[in-house]
This record gives sequence, structure tokens and C-alpha cells, in this order.
Amino acid sequence: MSDHYVKVKVQLEQMKSFGEDAEKEGVDTEEQLPVSSPPASVSPDPSSTTIAGRDASNISITCKHRGKSRTKQGKDDKNSCGKDISDLSLHGSVVSAHDGKNLNRLGHERTLHIRGTGKILQGKSETNGNYVTIHASKNVQDMRREDGFKLPKKRRPVTVDTSKAKTSLEALKLSIKQLKWKEFPLGRRTACDIYWHGVSFHDNENIVSGQVNKFPGMIEMLRKINLSRAVRTMQELFPEEYDFYPRSWILPEEYQQFSTQIRMVKENDATVNPTFIVKPDGGSQGDGIYLIRDPSDLKLMAGSQAKQGVVQEYIQKPLLIDKLKFDIRLYVLIKSLEPLEIYIAKEGLTRFCTEPYQEPSQKNLSHVFMHLTNYSLNVHSGNFVHSDSQSTGSKRTLSSVLYRLAAKGVDIKKVWSDIIALVIKTVIAVVPELKVYYQADIPPGKPGPTCFQILGFDILLMKNLKPVLLEVNSNPSMRIEHEQEVKVNDVKIKAFMLLFYYYYFISIILFFQVAPGVFEYVPSPVDEDVKVGVIRDTLRLMDPGHKKPSTSQPRAAGFEHREEIPMEAETQERSPDEGALPSLCLKQVYPKYTKQFNYLRLVERIAALFIRFLGVKGNMRLGPTAFRTFIRTCKLSNSNFTMASVDILYIDITRRWSGTTPDSREAGMGLQAFVEAFFFLAGRRFKSLVLKEQVVSLLELCEAQLESQSGVEDRRSLSCSRALPRAVKTQTLGLTNPQLGSPAPLRRAASQDYRLHQKLKPRTLRANVEN
Repeated sequence: MSDHYVKVKVQLEQMKSFGEDAEKEGVDTEEQLPVSSPPASVSPDPSSTTIAGRDASNISITCKHRGKSRTKQGKDDKNSCGKDISDLSLHGSVVSAHDGKNLNRLGHERTLHIRGTGKILQGKSETNGNYVTIHASKNVQDMRREDGFKLPKKRRPVTVDTSKAKTSLEALKLSIKQLKWKEFPLGRRTACDIYWHGVSFHDNENIVSGQVNKFPGMIEMLRKINLSRAVRTMQELFPEEYDFYPRSWILPEEYQQFSTQIRMVKENDATVNPTFIVKPDGGSQGDGIYLIRDPSDLKLMAGSQAKQGVVQEYIQKPLLIDKLKFDIRLYVLIKSLEPLEIYIAKEGLTRFCTEPYQEPSQKNLSHVFMHLTNYSLNVHSGNFVHSDSQSTGSKRTLSSVLYRLAAKGVDIKKVWSDIIALVIKTVIAVVPELKVYYQADIPPGKPGPTCFQILGFDILLMKNLKPVLLEVNSNPSMRIEHEQEVKVNDVKIKAFMLLFYYYYFISIILFFQVAPGVFEYVPSPVDEDVKVGVIRDTLRLMDPGHKKPSTSQPRAAGFEHREEIPMEAETQERSPDEGALPSLCLKQVYPKYTKQFNYLRLVERIAALFIRFLGVKGNMRLGPTAFRTFIRTCKLSNSNFTMASVDILYIDITRRWSGTTPDSREAGMGLQAFVEAFFFLAGRRFKSLVLKEQVVSLLELCEAQLESQSGVEDRRSLSCSRALPRAVKTQTLGLTNPQLGSPAPLRRAASQDYRLHQKLKPRTLRANVEN
């Protein structure tokens, strides 16, 4: 006992010295160390020793030091503290986590981390192993803060306004539940992080912050006519790269052109009898689509009004599976326009016809279940098969079809590569007009939300496995259930209708109907597997708390035409809340593959000029004065092309385009009309070149003129800054440096891309992409 008493006495003296030090600093120390009555378990830690037991409240070591004088501390303190400490020594030994040579270091610090309290006991050991100082530390959180260690804060759940979600509501609810976010189905007075609209950007006009799942102008841009015009413009510049879109004519303005061309084809070869498919401009779900073999079969009028639409070449030799025609519904996320970010879902849907396919003839042109793959049409066929399996039925997953093709020896990597190239090229075609719509609704400097959107690409595989773009849907169906007929036997359904006329007459109509069945909505496993993943991972990518990875922008001048898109494992950093979630089903394809496709973005550069000269914020059309300013600023007029000729060009093109868009509310020159005028000016100035080289040359000329003009303005501001105080002058010089933020080097690099691309022809670009 004497040895034990000596040890306890030493420990009390150490604690007394600690109390005196704390007293000098005016600190009142009081610490409680819960210890269990059974032998304590000691868990080693690189920086602390933890003492724990079954009941941490049974025994406590309490040491209080109060008052200014410590001379009167006597046996009471020794007995009270010593007794408790001896209990601690008997029931469990304190073992330092630092062992080996570290224990022999003079002044080595040791810590005791007491579980359940967040408290730490700290001390130092001398070379002889004696424990010099024991003191009660702050909480673990305080210690870590002092060491510069940031504790993860509990995140505020992301808020989602789903009051306008409509048909995608069920899939959206499941996605929000999986993410453990907070849904507001009736809206919210204060701002939400994300707003999910069912139709368009303008479903809610009062949003000034957050993120909206619709871009302004996307519905208008993806109508059949506007999409055809956008792709046609790219076909003029890059006919080989945009051969995935069928030849199209716009109705009714190009009816005569369509009739003349078809008549000439038949006169040259009587055996040729092509088939065409007619699509209404604003149609959806297969409504109003029909096949023709002669221009005279067109239905141009709807009452007294001409029908707006497109007529396209019909793909007569599609790829068949089980003798059935099918198409692919692929979901594409446009995360942002500036910079352009595109994601493609790794999984999609395949929709099958319900009648065996035959090449079109006059007899079967009206067989919609044979020629049209629209789900909304085929679901009403008696042959439609609802299946819980992903590889059977009238709706299957894309992966199941690709696996089946791979079993037959098809190069699936090349098919997937061509599909990705098709998607990127199509988005590049529609982005210029989208930017005009965007700046009109959300001008620079005006508070407003950022936007993203999920698009539905409908793609058909030809017999030679070449993908063909059928259309792009701005509002693809995200419904995860389908209609199923529930048969009712010997049941008479009684429907009562009460009609009230004014205040006196009440008539009751009672009628009986024998129904063959009643329709109800039942879950569709195939739809749920694909669509919930797309929505959930879209939300994950748009999470406002998600740190964007530092994506290094590819160099514009590094384009190699022969270069293949590499295949690498996709790694996505996850936040702690996403531990239980599967990996992202969305694959980034742009800007990841910028080097392969950046040379195609010529029309975007034209759109940048157009937006620059619009002048008035929110405007979408160029007036005659603005057009003249563009010509004068870029120095495109001369003795052979006077400003009077400029006015005539403006009037001629604007009048022709205003006839194509009779419902336009604004007068002036739109982007598509401006692109036509730009092509005309390029052809006039660089006559010896082909169209795309003409356009590149004129773009470089205009951008160089604008850059030089901005340089003159910068020099003027610099000269004015000489009169400013020195501090202000230094700040002004830094802000007006013409090298800061100048896009000219990037434009020149893009032009170098294009020239290199031209030298490497005629070998066409094939993006060898692997999933």
C-alpha cells in the first residue's frame, strides 16, 4: 500500500500544481471523468487514449480548486481526490496511446479522450516516465478547430418546388426521397433551391433565384420547323457531319420546291417511288403524323388555315428485332449553355412497333402500328405487351437491345460512339438560338435563375447500324406507370350527370353502359428503372451544395482529326450524403470531347455578334439601325457595297423571313435571318472560297475589327486615367487591361482548329466512344 500511496500522492501534487497555474490565470477548473465500475476498456488511438465502460455515470473523478490560496489544502483534498483516483487505478489502468520511443521524449504530450463526453485530458511525460501535468482540455470539437481541422457541418436539405411538375411528379418524388431532400408540393413563399416545371420555363414567372429545369425558348427551338432549320444551316456548313438528319422540307412555304424535286426524281427514274413522312410542327405523341408517296397527298389546309409542319424522307430500311421496327429514346441533360455542358444517360428505352414491319407500299401506308414507333400510339394496339422484364415486351431498355446486337457480332462501341456524336452535333446546332432566347428572358445583370433541362432524343438505327435523328422532345414523358385494362364481367356502369339550367330547371340524365374494361395506372418497372435514375442524378448534378470539379478547358488549338475519343473509368466524387446512392447514370460528353467537336461551333460565333448588336436588353430582333451599325463597325461596306445596298439587303431578308413566322410579335431581323445575311456577306467578300471557309474568314475579320475597336476604347480610358490619383490609376490600369478576359485568342485558336480540320480531310470524324 505504501507504493500505491506514493503514486497517489504524486498524482495529487501534479493536479495541485495544475490548479495553481489555473488559479493564476483566473480560471475555475472543474472536470468530471465518468468511469465504469468494471475494468475499463482502453482503445488506442494515434493521438488519444479512450476510457469507456458500460455505465459512464457510476464513478467520477472530481477535482475542484477554488480560492486564491493553496496553502490550506490538506488531507480532505488528498483523501477525496486520492480515493477516487485510487479507484480508477484499481478498476482500470490508464494506458497512453503513445508507446515506444515516444514515451521517453521530454515534454511529450498525451491525451485521454473520454467517450460520450467530448472531453480530453492532456498531459506531458518526462524522460523517466513520470506524468508531469494532467489538465482538463476543451471539447474535441474545440481542439480540432484550434488545430485547423474543419468539422463537417450538417447540410441543410436541398429544397425542391414540385408544384408544377405534372407528369414527372411520381418519378420526381421518388428521386427526392432517395436523396433525402425536402419537397414543397404546393410551392413555397421563400425561394427554393430547385424549381421543377412540367412544361416550360414560364410555368412560374416569379422566380428570381435558384435553378429551373427548363430553358427559355427550348419548346420553340425544338419544334419540327425550327429544329429542321437549325440542322439545315449546319448541313450547309458541314454536310458530311450532319448527314444523320433526313432531308426535310418546311410546309407550306416549301411545298412548291418539294413537289418540283419529287417530280424530277420520278421523271429521271420511273422505278424510284420514295415514301415521305409528314409531321405537324407542334405535334406530339404521334398526333397528326402520316405517310405519303406523292406530293398531292399532302393535307395542307386545316379549315381556312395552312398547316405548319415538315415533310421528311422516310427511312425504308430500319434495323429490325423480332421482325419489328423500333426506335431509341435517349435522355440528354443540358446542364448549362455557358459553358456548354452535355450529359447523356447511359441507359435509355427502346419502343417497338406492334405489327411486323414491311417496306411501305400503297396498301400499308396507313398501318401506324407497323411504321410508327410512338408509345402513345402502339399502347392502344391489341398486340402491345407490357412486361416487367427489361429485355422483352413492347418497351425495353436500351442496354438489353445492345447486348442482343452484340451477341450477333455488332460493334456496339461504334454504334454508341455514333449516337454520342449525333447528340453533341444536334445540341451544337440548337444552342445559338437558345442563347438568344436566354438573354431575352434573363438579360445580363438582371436577377434570375440558372437553367438546366432534360431532353428526349428519338433515334432510329438503320439496317447498316447508322443512327438517324427523328426528333428531339423538349418535354419527354417521365411517367413511370402505364395504363392497363382491368376487365369487369357483367357489370353495368351507371353514370349520372346533373345539369342545372338557370334557377328553375333541373334535368337528370341516367344512362347505362356495359364496359368491356376499366383502365387503371400500374407501375412500369422498365420506366422506373430508367427515368428515376435520370431525374435523381440530374438533381445530384444540380445540387447547389455540390462542389464543381475543376474541369480544365481543353485547348482549342489542339484538335486532331484522326484522334479518337479515349475510354477511361469515370470517377465521381460523392458527398457524405450520397454514400448509399449508386454511381451516376449520366455520362459527361461535353466539354469532355471538346477537341473533337469544337470546330463545329461557327454559328455560335455568329450568334455572339448578333447578340452584341441587339442593343436593347430583352430584345430578340435586330433593327435596321443596329444592322447598319454592325456593317459599319466591322467595316463591311465599300464602294461596291454601299450603305444603301445594306438597307436593301436588310429589307429583302427581313421581309422574306417575316412571312415564314406570321405569329411573330416583334419586327426586325431574327437570328436565322441574320445568319442568312452573314452567309451572303461572306460569299460576297470571299468569292473564291467554299461557304464554310467564307464564313470563317468573315468571322475572323469581324472579330478582329471589334477587338481593335475595344483596344482603342481601352487606350482612351488609360489616357484619361493619367489625371487620376496614383492608387486609383493603378486600379484602373488593372481593370482596363485589354488582355484580361479577351476572347480573341480563343477565337483565333478555334479558327486554327478549323483550318487543321480542313487539312486532315477527306477522312471523316468518328468519335470512338465507349460507355
